[in-house]
Amino acid sequence: MIFAMRILTTLVATLALLGALLGTAAFAQQLDGDHGAALLMPFKQNLQQALREGLSKGPVYALSACQVEAPKIAEGLSQEGILVGRTSDRLRNPANRSPEWVRPILEAYLADPSLRSPRSLPLTEGRAGYVEPILTQSLCLTCHGKSIDSDVTAELERLYPEDEAVGFDVGDIRGVFWVEFPTSGEIP
Repeated sequence: MIFAMRILTTLVATLALLGALLGTAAFAQQLDGDHGAALLMPFKQNLQQALREGLSKGPVYALSACQVEAPKIAEGLSQEGILVGRTSDRLRNPANRSPEWVRPILEAYLADPSLRSPRSLPLTEGRAGYVEPILTQSLCLTCHGKSIDSDVTAELERLYPEDEAVGFDVGDIRGVFWVEFPTSGEIP
């Protein structure tokens, strides 16, 4: 009986180890996804705070906050091998053009708007990427909607003469937030 229990225990341990080894890639990708979400959170929170503060002074101030503060926030969080940003297929600021690895994910979200889950993926040279869709909220319509006040439109034309980031409805995929970072084994 003791011998049978040892064999059973060894078999269970072996199967558990085999399962862990087979699931290592998926587990690592999940860890990278969790880490990507955590790295992206301050960017989203700080950007939303800057936009709300700008909007409290009026929509034209929100445009300034978005134009000036968003790049500062991204730059401040892009350090130690970490890069954060946002992009869209309909850019307002050409400086927000996406890295190559983000484009297929953005295109997939746009092709099937029911896809709303964040995605993580391995990149080259020990790096990982994480992407979340930006869903248009009512707050966004002030500057990105179909009906924009004339003073906001005038400021948009002044700041972004080639603006394409208008005409959205609540719930539309406005673009994506993205982060690129060293993989789990190399995270600072």
